[in-house]
Amino acid sequence: MDLLSASAVNWSRAQFALTASYHWLFVPLTIGLGLIMAIMESLYVKTGDEKWKNATKFWQKIFGINFAIGIATGIILEFQFGTNWSNYSWFVGDIFGAPLAIEGILAFFMEATFVSIMFFGWNRVSKKMHLASTWLVFVGASLSAFWILVANAWMQYPIGMEFNPESVRNEMVDFWAVAFSPVAYNKFLHTTFSCWAVGAAFVVAISGWYLLKKRHTDFAVKSMKIGSLVGLVAFVMLAVTGDGSAYHVAQKQPMKLAAMEGLYEGKEGAGLVAVGMLNPARKNYNDEVDPYIFKIELPKLLSLLGYRDINAFVPGIVDIVDGGYTLPDGTTSLSFQERKERGLKAIQALADYQVAKEEGRDADAANHEIILRENYAHFGYGYLETEEDMIPNIPLTFYSFHLMVMIGMYFILFFMVMLYFLYKKDMVSNRWLQYVALWSLPLAYLASQLGWVVAEVGRQPWTIQDILPVQAASSAISAQNVATTFILFAVLFTGLLIAEVTIMVKQIKKGPESEGLKA
Repeated sequence: MDLLSASAVNWSRAQFALTASYHWLFVPLTIGLGLIMAIMESLYVKTGDEKWKNATKFWQKIFGINFAIGIATGIILEFQFGTNWSNYSWFVGDIFGAPLAIEGILAFFMEATFVSIMFFGWNRVSKKMHLASTWLVFVGASLSAFWILVANAWMQYPIGMEFNPESVRNEMVDFWAVAFSPVAYNKFLHTTFSCWAVGAAFVVAISGWYLLKKRHTDFAVKSMKIGSLVGLVAFVMLAVTGDGSAYHVAQKQPMKLAAMEGLYEGKEGAGLVAVGMLNPARKNYNDEVDPYIFKIELPKLLSLLGYRDINAFVPGIVDIVDGGYTLPDGTTSLSFQERKERGLKAIQALADYQVAKEEGRDADAANHEIILRENYAHFGYGYLETEEDMIPNIPLTFYSFHLMVMIGMYFILFFMVMLYFLYKKDMVSNRWLQYVALWSLPLAYLASQLGWVVAEVGRQPWTIQDILPVQAASSAISAQNVATTFILFAVLFTGLLIAEVTIMVKQIKKGPESEGLKA
């Protein structure tokens, strides 16, 4: 599609993706470094070794640079819900806004309060008080992520709500169902571990650079040990929580799972694609063309991951569009056309309800409300035109998912090797592993970004799963205006990123301040 002719909806999607992608460059490092510097300061308080104190202070400086710019991008990201997605904000703002408000009131202010003590409280408060402030900064950053991820998880699995036809808004009826839905807590754990993974890879990479330069070797080895331990735990737990994610996606978003696996025709005992290449000749979901050029499949594993049964039926894209298969709750799935008809019925019932209310025909309004509620689960399908509208970008989702998994497996092996050489061999003279440590850092960032591509592209076309598609969620603004702000944001965020990297590189080249850390 020609960018100049793109619609306001597509420009808004591109702008939100741009902002979120830049923001997510800063958040993982903030949370990951928060944990690592808290562990280092704990070792300082326990042992009294000044080298741990100096290591903590060095990583705190890097944390501070990243933290400040992360806040700037995060604020802009939240503003876009009002500017570019005003229909969405009106339709679900009562629910979506609650966790974001808690994030701002509780988590952000918690971070802001204790971050000042963490940076300026050295030698002004007791060791234990300073240590507590460092841990509380990490906890605050994690809580901030939790409430934002609660909001995101609710978009993927809307729960704890009831639609009010008078206000045309969804209203929260069960806060705890929203806050602690199975999708929310699994998403939080998986995302948090991914942040630990990025922080660990960053610490190990910078430490590897110091060893290559033969500078601050004691500091580098100490940092590598902590970073590698955190990294191994993080990537192992990413595999565990990834299993949980696959299960919830299979139950709540089967189309996303089908796109992740490039599964067009459902089958019992479905295998998991370990490596594969999609066939670009397959243009439509119901083509007869083989969807793969080649693939290596792990037998029955997809059925096991998605349904905890090696012989379970996993629906493919064709099955989800055509309907007719048995759902986990024992009911029969509806086709796209059936869901579209029910969605249109719900939309019409809402319009009829409002007219009846305005004219004082309460009995008619009550009947229309019954029809609306009976069909509300399919409300969003009334805005879709064709079957293809409910299918996400399959190649982007498929390749993002499999590349993310491969990088994760690589890092499990990488951190195991790092720990072996750190504790059994001489890491200081092992230059090839130091280079591997340094150049593995981009892979950690790439995997972190790919995880969000899978999560967000895989659930398209929905802003709220089955309830509100993107074309019904956007603001009534011109494509030209959104395109202009997209360019401005792209320039601004790129400038911020360059500034951050420049400042961090200068700080890293300067190194830890204590002479005692120089080898």
